Amino acid sequence: MKVLVTGKGGQLAWELADKAPTEFELISLGRTELDITNAELVQQVISQHQPDVIINAAAYTAVDKAETDADMAYAVNETGARNLANVCKAQNIRLLHVSTDFVFDGTKTTPYQTDDATNPINVYGASKLAGDIAVHETLPEAVIVRTAWVYSTNGNNFVKTMLRLMAEKPQLGIVYDQVGTPTWAAGLAKWLWAVVAKPEVSGTFHWTDAGVASWYDFAVAIQELAIEKGMLQQAIPISPIPASSYPTPATRPSFSVIDKFSAEAEAGVKTIHWRKQLSNMLDALKSA
Repeated sequence: MKVLVTGKGGQLAWELADKAPTEFELISLGRTELDITNAELVQQVISQHQPDVIINAAAYTAVDKAETDADMAYAVNETGARNLANVCKAQNIRLLHVSTDFVFDGTKTTPYQTDDATNPINVYGASKLAGDIAVHETLPEAVIVRTAWVYSTNGNNFVKTMLRLMAEKPQLGIVYDQVGTPTWAAGLAKWLWAVVAKPEVSGTFHWTDAGVASWYDFAVAIQELAIEKGMLQQAIPISPIPASSYPTPATRPSFSVIDKFSAEAEAGVKTIHWRKQLSNMLDALKSA
């Protein structure tokens, strides 16, 4: 089976390549080889490679920048997704499309179900929702998976930023009133590969690691585990601060926990607690 992954260079595409089962032939393409916003190019490149499955890991993910760069966010997240879905439909290719918890407004206090009402509160979330709708309308049998708080040993992310700041700063203040679940991209990659192997699976799913955390909880765990593993020399004070004390151009949902039950059942893959996955990622980062 030939699987084409978009978004090469990104965290998820890197993990998909790293975790690719040997029985699949993997083609990983970045923006220079496949600009998904260009419909003609998408048709041409995919016709050339003739994959059986496409995993769309390409996205405009600069949440704050999207507020003033909406055209580009929509070009990648909506038009790009539609271009891929159109070609998949025309060439009978299976599509797995990666989305976000930011399609929700964060006003719930229990985990979001896949069929809960969407109501994005920033441009990034709105552009991703527009892409989800485009994929579903064009290719109802596609797999759409929403994820959240993704990090990896590769690329820039919260974990690596915290490790750097904890080594440089005398103290940190981290937001405590935004709650969700961290996701090691390696775990998401494992789920996606399990779904690739199950052609009968379709529909919308949620996937993160297990458990619940605030950004403050996440930062505290990063420091504790990094000290334990010898990646940081000493602890610094970390203070919980409200999001109102750290204003950003884009408003973020205050509650982003999503329900993974159907994703676990369909793929036959169990979620692992986020702290365990963080420990696994730090081990991988240390040995890299």
